Amino acid sequence: MNPVVDWEQELNKYQNVIASGTKSTKVKAMVMLARLSKHAPEHVLAQTIPTLTEILGHDVSNDDSAPSLQETAAYCLKCVACRGDGGLAIEIGAHGTALSLLRLLSHSDGRMQKVLIKCLLVIVSFCNTSRTLVATNGGVRIIVGLLNSCTNDVGRYLLEILSVLALRRDVRNALTRLRALRYIVEAAGSGSMISRERACQAIGLLGMTRARRTLVELGVIPVLVELLHVGDHAMKLVAGNSLGLISAHVDYIRPVAQAGAIPLYAELLQVQGPDPSGKETAEDVFCILAVAEANAAEIAGHLVRILREGDDEAKASAADVMWDLSGYKHCSSVVRGSGAIPILVELLGSGSEEVKVNVSGSFAQLSYDGMDRMALADAGAVPILIDLMNDVDEVEELRDNAAEAIVNFYEDPLYHDRVSDAINVPLFRNMQSRLVLVRASNEHMARSLRRMSVEQFTWNLDLE
Repeated sequence: MNPVVDWEQELNKYQNVIASGTKSTKVKAMVMLARLSKHAPEHVLAQTIPTLTEILGHDVSNDDSAPSLQETAAYCLKCVACRGDGGLAIEIGAHGTALSLLRLLSHSDGRMQKVLIKCLLVIVSFCNTSRTLVATNGGVRIIVGLLNSCTNDVGRYLLEILSVLALRRDVRNALTRLRALRYIVEAAGSGSMISRERACQAIGLLGMTRARRTLVELGVIPVLVELLHVGDHAMKLVAGNSLGLISAHVDYIRPVAQAGAIPLYAELLQVQGPDPSGKETAEDVFCILAVAEANAAEIAGHLVRILREGDDEAKASAADVMWDLSGYKHCSSVVRGSGAIPILVELLGSGSEEVKVNVSGSFAQLSYDGMDRMALADAGAVPILIDLMNDVDEVEELRDNAAEAIVNFYEDPLYHDRVSDAINVPLFRNMQSRLVLVRASNEHMARSLRRMSVEQFTWNLDLE
């Protein structure tokens, strides 16, 4: 049985040694404190912080003993900061410890450098004040300089520090100016998963800027695809969002797909749980990637599988993407060729409310094309659409989508007679009137654009 420790007594002994002991006894006292920090009460550890930070910030210019004392103090502060839920790290940061660490890092090497870096990592991970001090006092340049020259395992800790700091806009701007974005890509590709996740978040924020091209040139796409593949659910959400932001440029749509992203987004679309953000991200990215017809065909194949095998939530998400794809001119033949229409027709008759709304929206889009109308009719969609349009118990959006599709069938001579009874339905007549107004508005806009183009061209000629 372990004896009960009188922590107050031990604290008094430690404080007496620090106040009046020799260099050797001070070092021994701090080493002992570091060992006991795993067990000592947090309120006792908190009382050691002022003296430790004072030793760390000591002016070394006239004191040969200071470096070893500072190294031991940094080690002890790191151990103390690791205790609890971050409260002690925040308190350490409040003493300006980050500035002392930066100052010492500028002229340290070997073991002391590693101790300082590990202490800085723990503090900036928990303490926003410390992150601000590092970011606004040349810390980014110091860390990048160390990364440029380091040849040992401290590089991993430096990358983790950078991944924490890079969540700040000023740090991302500094990394761009220093041409050091490669380190954020490197941080996303190695190290602890929490550090990789932070780097991934920073990449997503950078992906919305002109830095996107540089990130792609540095190999960020395969790194994000790997994280989307191997990460836990939280990591997949972050990686999926960041990769989606990278893909939102015409030059990177194909490279993202070629890196194997589409099957991984299909998996994200099927994840069960109360958090819808993964499905929403997958839907958005699919709509971006489908701009390339080859990608659209691959996406449609995965959607068909989900429509067959997925749960109601996954089917609703897949049907929603189908709705979006149906609005792309080049995707019309893709949807038909995927074999999705017969499955969608079945879901329109028996799926959940959300599934039926999304399927009806897809059919409303497809009904504007003659070949698609034929495929819908052959699959038996018309009578189901008529029934839904007439069913006052269905939600308004579902009935409107059905009515829009039936109006397009009614205006096609091939199907006019089959749906002629719909003319007696008030919703049908209202939808027909709305579509007439929409088409007239679109035609007016098209004429205006053509006229503006001619006027602009003439104006340019006059300038010459």
